[in-house]
Formats: sequence, structure tokens, C-alpha cells
Amino acid sequence: MKIATWNVNSVRTRLEQVINWLSENPVDVLCLQETKVIDQDFPRLDFEKLGYYLYISGQKSYNGVALISRQSLTDVSTGFTAILPGLDAEWDTQKRVITGVFSGIRIVNLYVPNGSSIGSEKYEYKLGWLKLLKEYLQVLLLTNCPISICGDFNIALENIDINDKVKIDNHIMASVPERQALRDILSLGFADAFRKFNHQGENYTWWDYRTAAFKRNLGWRIDHHYLTPDLYERAQSCIIDVEPRKLNQPSDHTPVIVEF
Repeated sequence: MKIATWNVNSVRTRLEQVINWLSENPVDVLCLQETKVIDQDFPRLDFEKLGYYLYISGQKSYNGVALISRQSLTDVSTGFTAILPGLDAEWDTQKRVITGVFSGIRIVNLYVPNGSSIGSEKYEYKLGWLKLLKEYLQVLLLTNCPISICGDFNIALENIDINDKVKIDNHIMASVPERQALRDILSLGFADAFRKFNHQGENYTWWDYRTAAFKRNLGWRIDHHYLTPDLYERAQSCIIDVEPRKLNQPSDHTPVIVEF
């Protein structure tokens, strides 16, 4: 079984690239972020022609997540409030969370807020959002179902996850509070699938469009798969596929695939 995560930075803009990649890499579940399209305008037919089922939660121009699956999913829900019913619904205005169960594995697909800049209102929102994510996952863990969390976390957990030529002092996605918030989530029992197989630096999933960052490999590893212990033991590989980032007008992110 293979699960891929990919922030496509607009599924309609990148549709041909995504469909071609999926045709060549027929993963069981493709988790997309930043789809940037309302649900009724999502290009469903292109994926359905490949034999996939679609579960989407989108909005116009911003955010948006989707689960694209080889078989129908069960117990699908979107947003925090489906699991935390007493929560203010405002937290789900931005479409960033979708989950479903595939072959006994709960997949949680996330697009974590970027935070804009340290100390900003969006930064405080990000920290609050991560706190809610921990509460959300605590509830899901009570079901005793193996969980695979994936997506664009907009956090590089360690300095090794950032090219050492990038100045990270007071940099969003690398601040102490952001990293601690993610560590608090992982303390629930989740482990990094990629680091099970690769402990080397210079492995990145996102490169800024500016300053020829991809050509210079000035990247960040901010797209992750985190697994509960049973899934972590079953994981056979976790790779970053940089090929889509080499295309003309690509997403600034590239896919990450975990195999069980």
C-alpha cells in the first residue's frame, strides 16, 4: 500500500502534471493540499477516469484538501468540528483538514497554516490551530485505529530539514514555538516515516519560487508522513520524488510517498 502527499498549489493549474504523475505512480491514496477550488469545480472526472474515488474539501483561491483513493473510504469527515463538536465553527472556515479510513488505516490529510511572520496574527492563529490539531488527534487515537498523518505542515522540525545556506533566525516555519507545537503532537505517539529510512540532510520537499532556490537546492522539508507505532513498524519505504519540481511551472512542493 502506498500513500502520497503533495501540495499542488492549485489542482486546476497543475492538473496535467498531477494526472500524469498519478498515471505513472498509481498510489493507493493521493493526499492533496492547496487545491484552491470550490468543491463543485474540482476536476473530478480526470481522476475518476483513472479509477479513483474523490473526497474533497475546498474553497475559492485558497487552501483546500482532497483524498483521492483507489477504493472507497469509510468514516470520512472534514474539519475539526466533526471530531470536536463543541468547537467554534470559525476554525473550519479555512479548508485544511480531511480524514477517512482506507483498509483499516485512518488517513489524516492536513494543510497546516503558514503563519506569515513570527508574532503576526496569522502566526498566533497557526499556533492555536496546532493546539487544536493535537486535541483532534487525541480523540481519533481513542478508536485504536492505526493513523497516518500527512500533508504540508509548514514546519521544518530540525535544522537538518533546511539547507544550511538558508538564514533561519526568526524565520517562519522554523521558530521554537512552531517546532514545539509539532513535537507536542508527535508526543502522542507519532513518528516520522521519512527519518526511519533516511537520516541525511539535503532532502527537501519545498523550494521557494524565488532566488533560483530549486536549482541551488535551497530547500526545506516541510511535507511529512507521521505514523502511529504499528504503522511505523510496517513502513517499508518513504521517498521524496523531486521529478515533478523539475517541470515547467511546477508546484513549489513535490510528492512524498510512504509504502507499507
